Amino acid sequence: MVIWSMVFFIVLPLRMVSQGDAGEIVPGTHASAPADGQVGRKAKITTYWALPLWCIITAVILSGVISVRDIDMFDRMGPAVVSD
Repeated sequence: MVIWSMVFFIVLPLRMVSQGDAGEIVPGTHASAPADGQVGRKAKITTYWALPLWCIITAVILSGVISVRDIDMFDRMGPAVVSD
């Protein structure tokens, strides 16, 4: 879901036509509001791109090429030394 949401927020503004650009501003809305959001179409595009990305990321994680220890930036210093 995280990957899908990230891709969706990237796809959402692509080819957006604002109400100001279309010249038909609905009273009570901003001129920068989308004239036609096409949310369903953008959700399909998002799914088309997010599924292969998810497969690649899942394959990398499950193969062990990258582990949590590789990503964990607080573990790079080694174990903490506690003195009395």
